[in-house]
Amino acid sequence: MDRTKLYRRFRTLLIANRGEIAARVIRTARAMGLRTVAVYSEADRDAMHVALADEAVLLGPARARDSYLSVERLIEAARKTGAEAVHPGYGFLSENAEFAQACYDAGLVFVGPTAEMMTAMGSKSGSKALMEKAGVPLVPGYHGDAQDDATLAKAAEKAGFPILVKASAGGGGRGMRIVRSAAELGPAIVSAKREAKAAFGDDRMLIEKYVDNPRHIEVQIIGDSHGNLLSLFERECTLQRRHQKVIEEAPSPTLNATQRETVCAAARKAAGAVNYVGAGTIEFVSDGKDVFFIEMNTRLQVEHPVTELITGIDLVEWQLRVAFGEALPMKQDEIKLNGHAVEARVYAENPTRNFMPSVGKISTWRLPAETGGLRIDAGYREGDAVSPYYDAMLAKMIAWAPTRDVAIERLNRGLEESDVRGIVTNIPFLSALMTHPKVRANAIDTGFIERELAVLTQAGAAPGELELCAAVAAIVNDELRAAQAEANSPWQTFGWMPVGRRQRSFSFRVGHGAEQRITLNYGSGPSTLVIGERELAFAIAPKDGGFDLTLDGVKTSVAAVITGHELYLRTRNGRFDLHWVDPFGGESEEQSGEDKIAAPLPGTVVAVLAEEGAKLEKGAPILTLEVMKMEQTLRAPYAGTLKSIKCKVGDIVQEGVELAVVEPSGE
Repeated sequence: MDRTKLYRRFRTLLIANRGEIAARVIRTARAMGLRTVAVYSEADRDAMHVALADEAVLLGPARARDSYLSVERLIEAARKTGAEAVHPGYGFLSENAEFAQACYDAGLVFVGPTAEMMTAMGSKSGSKALMEKAGVPLVPGYHGDAQDDATLAKAAEKAGFPILVKASAGGGGRGMRIVRSAAELGPAIVSAKREAKAAFGDDRMLIEKYVDNPRHIEVQIIGDSHGNLLSLFERECTLQRRHQKVIEEAPSPTLNATQRETVCAAARKAAGAVNYVGAGTIEFVSDGKDVFFIEMNTRLQVEHPVTELITGIDLVEWQLRVAFGEALPMKQDEIKLNGHAVEARVYAENPTRNFMPSVGKISTWRLPAETGGLRIDAGYREGDAVSPYYDAMLAKMIAWAPTRDVAIERLNRGLEESDVRGIVTNIPFLSALMTHPKVRANAIDTGFIERELAVLTQAGAAPGELELCAAVAAIVNDELRAAQAEANSPWQTFGWMPVGRRQRSFSFRVGHGAEQRITLNYGSGPSTLVIGERELAFAIAPKDGGFDLTLDGVKTSVAAVITGHELYLRTRNGRFDLHWVDPFGGESEEQSGEDKIAAPLPGTVVAVLAEEGAKLEKGAPILTLEVMKMEQTLRAPYAGTLKSIKCKVGDIVQEGVELAVVEPSGE
């Protein structure tokens, strides 16, 4: 290969991705003086990354295979805009050797490793064979070419259950299943292959011995075209759910200095086996004593900001400089570890409903300022729409501090000060995770979240006196703002009356719970709120995103969002959703159909798991949907008979459409 075609200086960069990572690459590229080109699907016309770039090209329809996964359309977008280089981000085609080769063939610089390096290390099975030859310790298992059921079953028996069935291509927990017995193996392979094919276009599997109580350790490496290869310390990504990382931190609180140097040296050896060029990650699993190589990611990782914060290095800038053909600007002994960083992934998902993705328009987007060691990498803004077609990550919140404890405190404070409405997010779940005593003590493994899920997703405290007063204050504050928009309105001052003193009653409830009443006294004299037998002096001072509420001389900050009669409040006691009962009646509420087997979001039916007429136990699987690149299995809400199935494999169904009917047994 001609190195002048592989690595050379360029002025225009096309980012072959979307969302947070596209926005993050655009910012660094523009800071380096480069012209940037975004690409987008029809679903992303108004997306944040499109607005940030100098130019943007429509690729095609919403489905990723017709847009972000189309090599031909991406190459054509580069040709149309005069782009000389392509940054793939992560996900989509970032580890696709055919895409890297197509860029080279089109005369484009690919910001990443060559197709040959990607083939050697990007394939989990291929990289394991290479590491085995290089003497890097591996988890026992199978990474061969034969993919028939008998070969995989024999390999699983040899490794010994429990084992991990894992997609050879891609990552992010897709195409991965824990299998604890031979009886579970067949269905797990079928499901994992189907999911891997949909996500990566490749359904090859490998088998690994499942390490009990594992820790996930990974090392950031980067190499240049001059033979320099560096490790930038390690990250710990043990807090996972369904093999998807939730919290990442650097350095690992599990390793001491000697272990750190050992694992970093092993990572350099692994990457050196292919003379690696570009940014990548060598991933290991630890059983508490030994560390085993599991795979290499031949791309930038979602969690790269924690490494940036402890080293002071902009990894995207280094990626681009390597692509220019420059040598890395530092030597191994010049890279210093400074402090501790922790990252949380903010998703549009509902933790109380099995982390079901949430779609819709973001009506409120309030995240704290990036000060005091806090960094936010976001891909969305207020008014943006979250679609069902792509990964549900909205943003990453990262905190740096001199110590791990302070970094965790800063991150949690940032989460507590975040308000995103219009969709459901995992922010309260993340806050519960960061305040869990075992997380603080680093007494965790990759199964921790699943074991503690009931605690981490339990309902918050019921609204108390402060929240009821804040609910009244929110309504009054909203009315004041409306009055102030009208010129010469006497109601611009709270409590104004032509004469006398009045009362106003409010009723609130949570869900379908009992109503709670509170009375506002206003007019001449101080305003007060009455709850039961208590009367509290009351004052409000509006500010952005809410108001300061003073009760009996104690001032507290309240964030508030009102949508019709629905109130969202954030006080020092947490987050609360209240319903303001219509004082004039006319309440019309529908009971949520918890027993209805309906599509939770738009998706594709990929499997029907039961036949009409079958007797089902509560929780029995009925069918599987692919939603936001992940599989969701719909189950029987109660014991009964499957009366009908209203869909077939391959159907694209819309949110709320009934897909099956179960007739209860009456027991």
